[in-house]
Amino acid sequence: MDKVGIICVSLIGLHIVKSVINLLYFKWIAPAFGLNANLKEMGGWAVVTGATDGVGKAFAFACAKRGLDVVLISRNVEKLGKVAAEIEERHKVNTKIIEADFSDSSSEAYHKIAVQLCGLDIGVLINNVGVSYVYPEYFLDVPEKEKVYSNIIQCNIFPVTFMTNIALQRMVEKRKGVIINIASTAAKIPSPLLTVYGASKAYVEKFSEDLAYEYGNRGIIVQCLVPGYVATKMSRISKPTWMAPSPEDYVESALSSTGLEGITTGYFPHTLLVSTIKAMKSISPRFATWVIKNIMENIRNRALLRNAK
Repeated sequence: MDKVGIICVSLIGLHIVKSVINLLYFKWIAPAFGLNANLKEMGGWAVVTGATDGVGKAFAFACAKRGLDVVLISRNVEKLGKVAAEIEERHKVNTKIIEADFSDSSSEAYHKIAVQLCGLDIGVLINNVGVSYVYPEYFLDVPEKEKVYSNIIQCNIFPVTFMTNIALQRMVEKRKGVIINIASTAAKIPSPLLTVYGASKAYVEKFSEDLAYEYGNRGIIVQCLVPGYVATKMSRISKPTWMAPSPEDYVESALSSTGLEGITTGYFPHTLLVSTIKAMKSISPRFATWVIKNIMENIRNRALLRNAK
């Protein structure tokens, strides 16, 4: 048994060492030598979906900070106007707002977006829009599950596919561009009680990986971010921590890896978390899943108690 314990600890240690080495290279060494992507060189405009809150809003400001004009796409036109005005005032760039409800998966809805983007030199596309469960829940017990599942599939899968179709055509013509798709660690690790959400994000990861193979030799950078918790309204975490950073801190960390890493958490503590769970899973898949399931059940139980009050 002692030998088994030593092997287990060694495997986890190797994963941690690998993560630290990757951190040193991708976070500091490569960016210091300018090996990551220069977004400004890709084109004049960045397009950000789900741009009025959280990570999407932080990406919009980060792109503007780098000198890009920004197209903000979301369903709340009032919020869009406020974010656009703030970006223009702070960074002195142009903005364009597009009102769109991504729960509408019709071809007509995407045609309207394409028309409004026509003529813009799009260099960067951030596919950020997405939805999750209100709280972790068993597949059959999700309230209004048909509506919830339909919304998750429509908002997490359709936009990343069809917005990429809109932007990629022009990028290929000029042989440069960056597409950043936001998935989740739920795509990388067991995600019981978030089954449909995790599956939808696994689509985003696979889509991004294969798209990068298709168009990498045409000057297109396709990156998939698989973050853990970030302090946003969606995660219901109000105060940033080391493991749940602010959207601004997360985005700056993630952008330092663009052009270097195809699929990444974008944030070292999240990488460490995924590596640890993968190490646990390589030793005992059942134990790794049991740990995560218990965490999800605790979150679920707290949510049910709040709702019962």
